[in-house]
This record gives sequence, C-alpha cells and structure tokens, in this order.
Amino acid sequence: MNRDFALGCVCIALATMIFSTMEVLLKLPAVAGAFHPLQITMERFLVGGLCLIPVAAHALKKRGVRLTAADLRYFALTGLLNVPLGMVFYQLAITCGQANIVAVIFSGNPIFVTMLAFLILHEAIHWNNILALVFEILGILAIMNPFGGGAFSVKSILLTILAALFFALYAVMGKKKTAQVGSIVVTCCSFLFGAAELFLILLLGRTGPGRAFFGAVGLELFQDVPFLQGINLTTLPYFLFIGIVNCAAGYVFHMLAIEKTSATHGSLVFFFKPILAPIVALAVLGEAITSPIILGIVMFLIGSLLGILPEALRVRKASRALEDAAPRP
Repeated sequence: MNRDFALGCVCIALATMIFSTMEVLLKLPAVAGAFHPLQITMERFLVGGLCLIPVAAHALKKRGVRLTAADLRYFALTGLLNVPLGMVFYQLAITCGQANIVAVIFSGNPIFVTMLAFLILHEAIHWNNILALVFEILGILAIMNPFGGGAFSVKSILLTILAALFFALYAVMGKKKTAQVGSIVVTCCSFLFGAAELFLILLLGRTGPGRAFFGAVGLELFQDVPFLQGINLTTLPYFLFIGIVNCAAGYVFHMLAIEKTSATHGSLVFFFKPILAPIVALAVLGEAITSPIILGIVMFLIGSLLGILPEALRVRKASRALEDAAPRP
C-alpha cells in the first residue's frame, strides 16, 4: 500500500465519521431546540463556505484560473439547488422524522447522481447502476414497512428523497464546472451563494408582502425566521462543529479521499454511513434500530455494492489494459 492510498483510506474513515454524525447533531435538543430549522441551514453553509475560502483560493491560484461573471451565475444555480432546495428539504426531514432513517435514505444519493448524470450529461450507465437503484427503492419501501404499520414519518421520508434528488442534481450540475475550477471551488462558491440566496428568501419572509405570500401558499415556516436566535456559549460549540467540521472539513476529507484513491473508493463513505449513522443515533438519541430499518440498510448496502464493485473492476481492467499496451523498455 503506497503512502497516498493510505492517506486516502484515513480520509475515507474521517469523512465517514463526520458525515455519520450530521443528522444526529441536527436532531440534538441543544441544536433543534435552540435554532430555527431554516436558520441553522443557512448559517451552517455560510460558516462552511467561509472556512473553505482559503482552500478554494489556493486551488484557483494553483490552476491559474480567475472566476468570471458566468462562473458566478453558474454557482448561483448550483447554490440554489443545494441549499434553499436540497438542504432545506433535508433539514425539514430531520425535524419531522428520525435521524437514522434520514441518514440511511440520504446515503443513496450517489446512485441518484449516476442516474441524473445519464439523463443530463449523457454519461454512460450500466446494468449494475439500474439494479442498484432498484435495491435502494426496495430499501426505502422496507423502511416504510407499508404492510406492518410501522411508526415512521411518511412526510420525513418523502422530504429526504427530495433532498437526495436535489443534492444529486446539484452534484451533477457541479460536475460541469469541476473540470474547470476544481471541486473545492465549486463547493465553496455554491455554499456561499446558497446561503446568501436562502438569507434573501428568509429576509423576504420578514417583510409584510413576503410574510403574506408565504402564509398564502402554506409556507408559514418561512415567516419571521430569526437570524441570531439560540447563539450563546452553550450552543456555540455545536454550531461551530456543524459549520466547520460537518460542512467544511467533512467535504475536504471526502475530496482528499477521492484525490488520493479514486472516485469509486471515495463513494465508500456512503456505503459505511448507513451502518454507522444509525448506531450513533441509537447511542446519542436513543432511536431504535427496528427490523424494517435493518432490512432497509441491507438493501441500501446491496445497492451500494452493486454500484461500487463492478465500477472498481472496470477501472482495474482498464488500468491493466493501459499497462499492457504501454511500450516496454
């Protein structure tokens, strides 16, 4: 095992641990009971984006790239897809449901990325990707346990699926810019634009016409959202951990894992998260890991393996073919 691959494995472990605590931290009474759901969504991405600025600036300097007005407009779109849409649905899913269920279902977003990349970017799709999607759908149905009358929130599950779809769409749209400016830059700018866009939406909800509009369309949650509520010495460590570690550091570790190993190895983060996150939720929040959840996790793991293993074999086969074709000294 070379040094870079070993470092990549460490980054996979760190990213998995960080991402596996996300839903639990947002569900903690010290967070959920102190901050408005939309407030913490906007502010955690603002903090995460600000923390990524030095890393993004270094990446731009290294590539010799300067951002244009067209780039900024593109980041405004990816930011909209990620924060005001995807992450708002994600936060609301956690608010009205169980952290362990949200964590498991949201972990299926890589297969959604594959499907949307096929539809939007016309990237190749293989039989294993379609089969992986089937197993993840079966996993969602298993968790819902439609014939067993389980105590789950259908609303939370639907919100999580919407969150995963919008996050996948953000990831696919971000791919177009990643080749030009790098993934760190795309994420940093998308975080900042998304936080700014959500701030403007929430600011609108504090005005008379905006408050009336949100009330008329049934979005009372967007009315009079506070911006400084709950920030004190008790909650500040949670707030900073969510913004700096979960949003910024987690992403950097994930990107380093991909850089030092491969995209296939990096996706292992979302293979291990459905295993680890429910255990964390059980230990911290006391959320039971029921039989339907276990069955759902197994289905998601099978789907992840179907997405990862054939791709890893294809990459390995292509690498060997290149080695065989290379001229011998």
